[in-house]
Amino acid sequence: MERQPDPLLEVSEEIATALAEHRPVVALESSLITTDPSSETASLIEKAVRDAGAVPATIGIAGGKLVVGLTDTLIERFATTKGIPKISSRDIGASLAGGGLGATTVAGTIVIAERAGIQVFTTAGIGGVHRRGQDTLDISPDLLQFRRTRMTVVSGGAKSILDHRLTAEYLETAGIPVFGYRTDRLPAFVVRDVEVPVTRMDDLRTAARAAEAHWQVNGPGTVLLTSPIDERDAVNGALVEAAIADALDRCDRAGVVGNAVSPYLMKALAKASDGLMPRAGRSLLLSTARVAGEFSVALSAVQAER
Repeated sequence: MERQPDPLLEVSEEIATALAEHRPVVALESSLITTDPSSETASLIEKAVRDAGAVPATIGIAGGKLVVGLTDTLIERFATTKGIPKISSRDIGASLAGGGLGATTVAGTIVIAERAGIQVFTTAGIGGVHRRGQDTLDISPDLLQFRRTRMTVVSGGAKSILDHRLTAEYLETAGIPVFGYRTDRLPAFVVRDVEVPVTRMDDLRTAARAAEAHWQVNGPGTVLLTSPIDERDAVNGALVEAAIADALDRCDRAGVVGNAVSPYLMKALAKASDGLMPRAGRSLLLSTARVAGEFSVALSAVQAER
């Protein structure tokens, strides 16, 4: 059945054609562009998706529209305009009403991607349960949105400052399958993995079949496909844990609480890693984009067999 026009969506011609022809498309977040203010980074990620055989769809909000497929001009605006708000799923309505630019996060992007008919999204690292989350209940909206949104999210796991074991527990409780691409253990962003088991998938065709079967049986919901950072670019896990433990202790002594904790931890981690974090982060962005493109190709092939 032909999709009816959506007055809130502004989809590029290339992406609309690819979706109509059931070709592979991979959604990308725009918040990355404002975090790393360089249009070059966005271009490299899009190229990695294209080289893998899929069409990249960088998503954002502009002019009261959900834009699927940012133009080069818009990407440059996102990279050079200061103070662009980050838009999670709860912020979409207010951002549309405001009419300005909105840089979508993981949760915001997958909501829009699903609305447009895209089934695959990639990011270097997802949100999760924060350290001491059992006391603070500080849980990323990414995890809540995964319960509602039919999507395969390809990532290098939860970001380094988060509690990976609590995040895995939450995902299990929420019924979100977590696959490891050629790994038995959960990738942990710039750390190659942690001692948390995942369902191993050695080829992407099998992973695509598993995702499709999950949706057929369980209905809406996200499938997480995790892919570890290349070993040569990984940051030592013991170094990361020591830096974060020390930073949390200093937070306690200095009275740093709430939203101020995460930036504090990120700065401590960047300092402790002696400048390794940016290189590791870029490596992970590109490798997960490539895997997402390859997975999207596999998923399109599996769905064409039905």
